[in-house]
Amino acid sequence: MLLSGADSLKAALHYTKKKGKTVQCFLCRHRCVIADGKRGICRVRENRGGVLYTLVYEKLVSRAVDPIEKKPLFNFLPGSKAYSIATMGCNFRCGNCQNYEISQVPEGVQRVPGDVVPAHQVVKAAKMYGCRSIAYTYSEPTIFYEYALDIAKLASKEGIRNIFVTNGYISDEALEEISPYLDAANIDLKGFNDGFYVKNCGARLEYVKDAITSYKRRGIWIEITTLVIPTLSDNLGELRRLAEFIHQLGPEIPWHVSRFYPMYMLSDLPETPLSTLAKVREIGLEVGLRYVYEGNVPGAGGEDTYCPRCKKVLIQRYGYQILENRIRESKCPHCGARVDGVWE
Repeated sequence: MLLSGADSLKAALHYTKKKGKTVQCFLCRHRCVIADGKRGICRVRENRGGVLYTLVYEKLVSRAVDPIEKKPLFNFLPGSKAYSIATMGCNFRCGNCQNYEISQVPEGVQRVPGDVVPAHQVVKAAKMYGCRSIAYTYSEPTIFYEYALDIAKLASKEGIRNIFVTNGYISDEALEEISPYLDAANIDLKGFNDGFYVKNCGARLEYVKDAITSYKRRGIWIEITTLVIPTLSDNLGELRRLAEFIHQLGPEIPWHVSRFYPMYMLSDLPETPLSTLAKVREIGLEVGLRYVYEGNVPGAGGEDTYCPRCKKVLIQRYGYQILENRIRESKCPHCGARVDGVWE
């Protein structure tokens, strides 16, 4: 149901009514219990008289044509363009958020800002710019779920792939509904310490691990990103256990270990040393992961894709730019080994 007027609202999916006019949201793993007139942790889902509404349906605050490598997805349609969109809001409170201006809705804001862009216009724009995918990114796509779902259904009919760039907190029931239309996801696994998740993100590690497992079980192509933050998420023992967790899910899953730059509420911390990133990448390879990439360090040598068998360079990159792609029919031209990913 969509209410008309200046303050247009769409009834939310994945919630139940409780005693009185209280509701419980089941969109993400916070499972917020929301009193009448109040909002969930994401601050963009509001209970009005016992009905939960999304406040960001068709309300874009960011849209751009990006290289797929920026998501980052390195083993999924490399060299292609992704039409990238976002609304306001997030269900995490990360101290290092690089998009906090749009992800963190201030307390007390009555009307959530955004340009009204219907779902079919998003798909039309993606086609016009020659994008092979639509990326739901910049903020957290889970919190604009109803909008993303409607776009994804239309995009799938047009042969356009759908990508989540996500913190991995979506509920199983919500993921089950959108999974037929979701082709890939880059999921943040921000560390392997629950205390870090609670303090820095306002979330729990086990729930993120469960969600990642759910994505994998449903056959969605996934890549994992870990931002290595000095003193907070750079413990090499924890990162080894994190790499082992990914390996248990599948050694073919690419792992992006990214450099931290001081920002937002963590502006007092130093940049991640390049030597630390190199050590973490080596840990991933030692554990048995086939594809480990260093992010946020263009030209440092950790951006290339190597053959998992003969170890020769197959995709040479500089930042988000592909300099050469030697993969042919999903195989290494040197030894014939199959290269994991989505190439066509």
